Amino acid sequence: MSTITVAVGQIDIDLAHPDTNFATVHDYTVRAAQAGADVVVFPEMWNTGYALKQLNQLADQDGQRTIKQLQTDAKEQGINIVGGSVATARDGKFYNTTYVVDDQGQLVGSYDKVHLFGLMDEGQYITAGSHENAFDLAGVPSASAICYDVRFPEWLRTISRHGAQVLYLPAEWPDVRIPQWEALVRARAIENQQFVVAVNRVGHDDGNQFNGHSLVVDPLGNVLVNAGEQANLTFAKLDLDQALKVRGPIPVFKDRRPSLYK
Repeated sequence: MSTITVAVGQIDIDLAHPDTNFATVHDYTVRAAQAGADVVVFPEMWNTGYALKQLNQLADQDGQRTIKQLQTDAKEQGINIVGGSVATARDGKFYNTTYVVDDQGQLVGSYDKVHLFGLMDEGQYITAGSHENAFDLAGVPSASAICYDVRFPEWLRTISRHGAQVLYLPAEWPDVRIPQWEALVRARAIENQQFVVAVNRVGHDDGNQFNGHSLVVDPLGNVLVNAGEQANLTFAKLDLDQALKVRGPIPVFKDRRPSLYK
């Protein structure tokens, strides 16, 4: 398809209360599907928030609960879901993990956050991932990363090199650094000539305040949607031909010289 409608699920996260958060994600998914969205996207660590000291009790073992709900909701509602990210437990370690499910209920992508954020003590509790996440969703070549990853352009270029026209970026980005968030998201869209769907949360945890400003940015860096500072469901229509048109006269991926990049 040449256009897709993306729903931005800018939610509040109830710290250390997964049941509440799973219910919220289900509700937003249903609402997004009823509104006709092709894809719905959620923020980072939405099952627990940054309750890192409680991961032994709260992390989703092997992602089983998350995958089951996303698959059931996607199939029943006929919508593709980029499941933000959740705290998972696997092989005795904890991860910050994204699951992507298509509208048939098939798991088409998963990703463990690669760059861990020291200011929120993530590296003390979470194990870093080591693999990229490229997938087709709604018929569109896509990729995903998580929050702090956006500060590493070399990584986003790496995961975008397969031709991703849309990059999905769930986040828990505190309000004190929102100006940097907006600049970084726009820069990544421009340099990789792709749409970026960057979904932040609202609310607070024990040490941070979050004020949304989820963004949908086009391949020229134009902000199509800024979701503001309240919990809401916001929609954007992506003209996928635009990404291809932008890449035509300025083929940055073709013109790269990786042998010089150290």
